[in-house]
Amino acid sequence: MVKHSDNWHLPGESNENIWIGPPANYAGGLESIFSTNKYLFQSRGFYQACRGMLKMNQKTGFDCPGCAWPEPMEKRHYAEFCENGAKAFAEEASSKSIGQDFFQAFSINELAKKSDYWLGKQGRIAEPMFKPKGSTHYQKITWEAAVDLIVNKMASLDSPDESVFYTSGRTSNEAAFLYQLFARSLGTNNLPDCSNMCHESSGVAMTEAIGIGKGSVRLEDFDKADLIFVIGQNPGTNHPRMLSTLQKAKRKGCRIVVINPLKEAGSNNFIHPQEVVATMTRTSTSLMDYFIPVMPGGDFALFRGLNKGILEKAQDNPDVLDRMFIEKYTSGFSEYAAVVAKTSWNQITEGCSITREQIDELVQVILQSKKIICCWAMGLTQQVHAVQQIKEVLHFLMLRGNLGVEGAGACPVRGHSNVQGDRTMGIWERPSQKFLKKLGDRYKREFSPKHGYDTVHAILAMHAKKIRFFMAMGGNLLSAAPDTAFTAKALTNCDLTVHVSTKLNRSHLLPGKESLILPCLARSDRDHHKKVPRFITVENSMGVVERSSGFLKPLSNEMKSEPEIVGLIGEALSKIDPKFKIINWLQCSQDYDLIRREIESSIHGFEGFSRQIKESGYFELKHPVRDARAFNTPSGKANFASDLLPELDTPSGKLIMMTIRSHDQYNTTVYGLDDRYRGVKKARRIIFMNRKDMKNLGLKTAQEVEVSSIYAGEVRKVTGFKVIPYEIPCGVVACYFPEANPLIPIHHFAKASHTPVSKRVIVNVVPLH
Repeated sequence: MVKHSDNWHLPGESNENIWIGPPANYAGGLESIFSTNKYLFQSRGFYQACRGMLKMNQKTGFDCPGCAWPEPMEKRHYAEFCENGAKAFAEEASSKSIGQDFFQAFSINELAKKSDYWLGKQGRIAEPMFKPKGSTHYQKITWEAAVDLIVNKMASLDSPDESVFYTSGRTSNEAAFLYQLFARSLGTNNLPDCSNMCHESSGVAMTEAIGIGKGSVRLEDFDKADLIFVIGQNPGTNHPRMLSTLQKAKRKGCRIVVINPLKEAGSNNFIHPQEVVATMTRTSTSLMDYFIPVMPGGDFALFRGLNKGILEKAQDNPDVLDRMFIEKYTSGFSEYAAVVAKTSWNQITEGCSITREQIDELVQVILQSKKIICCWAMGLTQQVHAVQQIKEVLHFLMLRGNLGVEGAGACPVRGHSNVQGDRTMGIWERPSQKFLKKLGDRYKREFSPKHGYDTVHAILAMHAKKIRFFMAMGGNLLSAAPDTAFTAKALTNCDLTVHVSTKLNRSHLLPGKESLILPCLARSDRDHHKKVPRFITVENSMGVVERSSGFLKPLSNEMKSEPEIVGLIGEALSKIDPKFKIINWLQCSQDYDLIRREIESSIHGFEGFSRQIKESGYFELKHPVRDARAFNTPSGKANFASDLLPELDTPSGKLIMMTIRSHDQYNTTVYGLDDRYRGVKKARRIIFMNRKDMKNLGLKTAQEVEVSSIYAGEVRKVTGFKVIPYEIPCGVVACYFPEANPLIPIHHFAKASHTPVSKRVIVNVVPLH
């Protein structure tokens, strides 16, 4: 029997004024400048906004609250920012604030009917808010009363594992370190974070294959590469500063291969807005040499095909392989080569929908290139077989020795700024014994080795009423997570939900029986203690930790920094529970350098951190693979895995849905209602579809449809989506995140990493009228 889930419709802006035009054929240019200025005018004064942009990503300024793409460690441009960075800053630098009057005017139910875009535009949260049990409104609460409420609830738990401590990637290293120490002092490893929903697959695959879950390249390696693969990602929207890196590499003769179902503007051509002549004459740099429109989930088959082609060429020419690297630094090659040999070309081409001729042509290009970088994002990680297909990409690099040399390597492109740093600081539900031992040695205590809940399993536990206390250090779990109706029910099952936030978001509107919203400083806000300025640190996507100092005067004296919030709670708990008398929470929350000294003593690889970050402003973490071709795996070598190629079935008459972001959003934050690069304005509830599929289904442009998914006998539906014809492979459709999240089953996740499968959901599309 097919069961219908409690369908959930995220409120959205009306589609009635939708505008559809041709997709852009380049990223950047004048349009990017105009868009940047438009958003800066909406912030706290244009002069102040321009001043802020010139401080963004500078050594004496603040780190962009958007993506984690690195800045040059030495010489930086005075305008080291992008259009989407300007949007992120403008949201933080809003002159509007909300507090008691706002929440008295709107009930929680009334706010829940508003769109994510509307919620985000109301301004910064200016004072602590509390929803008592049974109340329909949030009301003002003092910090002292809020801390008492949290302490009393935690003291009443029957087990530490009845609590969950969620973290967003925007949290600083200092706050993340205190936060994980706080949770582990309580006695739990329930530390899910946004990594669980994006690059967890990368971390699992890379750790098993090469012994470390971080990318093995520096920014300057792109200048030395012969060939760069851009896989399952959209740099023009998700990390635009990557485009200038690709442009620079292209001008030095590097070739670029783009592997993605959609041909995105930013992967095609780029006009650097800082190049005046090119911008004024609309003269773009062509970035893409080869475009491979792989089917969602077909990357495994494609790279298996590339590796099979390379191994077949090696039969006639042994020099095709880096034999020295394979023999000295890897294990399992013979078994892997045998599995590849048994994989048929028919299975490969059917698995990726790319012809043998296209694969052979790409193999020839590969054999002409000595130094290769593979970059990837969530197009690879949010698949059932994500871990295996990322390993296949690593095997591709291993065959020709493209690990541990300049100009080559693996580059998982992380999303949120400091999402990688949070993991480094110990925000992880499955801490290693090595990590726990060093932490335990520092604090002369044994911390629980029991694995905690990742994000998906935390939601399942909350839904099953196993969790009574939920705290989120930033983020918007409800909009970010899969299966929105299920997640909403899970949050409301908690006794107390606590959200440390800069702005109002949808998670606040599905509260536990009681709920707190605690206002915190943003990355660009000035952070002083007794008039003495403080700075935080963040880690970028390539393992460089940098300092960040805000400059904007906070809109309210009630806003506190994230380390200060954790410190206040830790200090209060230490007065009633000996488990928390582990550090001086209050002193650490006041003096961040004390936290950095704790990090030095507790986290591997941070020796000399406090001194160097003060003197030079950055601290590069060691990387065994990159620095010494050392592989911290049980075998001591890079491991080939003999995984069989999976069969990917699409039932007859069904389509494969993948979620994507609009150009006017970053993660769950919706800056505007336009997707300039894809030629759509004034709408978000849309579904991009191939014209042939539209014809087969009898659908017209802008026609409203119902989209449904069936998984494990359960139907999930969203309605009111409008069809947009687009250059996308037949059988594939794309919808915006988070509007399509209700279609993603909570139980459908990647093997080993438990990352939700957002890039290959089988759906049915039918007209509404």
